[in-house]
Amino acid sequence: MTQSRITAILTVVAFAAAMWVIEVLDFLANGAFDQTFGLRAWQTDAPWTVLTAPFMHAGFEHLMSNTVPFLVLGSLVALGGLSRFIWTTLIVMVVSGVGVWLFSSPGTLTVGASGLVFGYFGYTVLRGIVERRTVDIVIMISVIIFYGTLIWGVLPQQTGISWQAHLFGFIGGLLSAYVLPRTETPRPITRGPEYGSPGYYG
Repeated sequence: MTQSRITAILTVVAFAAAMWVIEVLDFLANGAFDQTFGLRAWQTDAPWTVLTAPFMHAGFEHLMSNTVPFLVLGSLVALGGLSRFIWTTLIVMVVSGVGVWLFSSPGTLTVGASGLVFGYFGYTVLRGIVERRTVDIVIMISVIIFYGTLIWGVLPQQTGISWQAHLFGFIGGLLSAYVLPRTETPRPITRGPEYGSPGYYG
């Protein structure tokens, strides 16, 4: 599990690095990447942009505002291991992307990792309740203390900010926390005649 966690955290870092590389290339290409890989509401010719739009950003300021919470919250999700992180990310991408596609004005271009940020936020909050393990509860409380104000981002507030990505990303995170299998806690094996010493099984 430790190796899986390390790999998952490195994957989070790699995703963030990829966002920066892509943004540099997009800057050099005068925004061509956003136009090609961003998600356009109600257009059916590029459904795969649900998975690529989170890696695009509308400038370096936009990217910088997403990078730190992405790394922090993504790493907290990654503590559950690589498989859990990947599945959570995919679920959040799809739920957030579909929500944006359905509830944004037709033709609206949406880019950015904020849907993932809100998804990771929702995941870490609900996971503490679902798992009821000390570590998950501590993570939940810490996330609420430091990032609790994120919840206001699911409401329409500012023109040009996709509350749809925030809201449905958050919902995707809650869904991930609920549907993904609970982490099994090793239980002590009762000593019996056939055992030389107590042990654990998972």
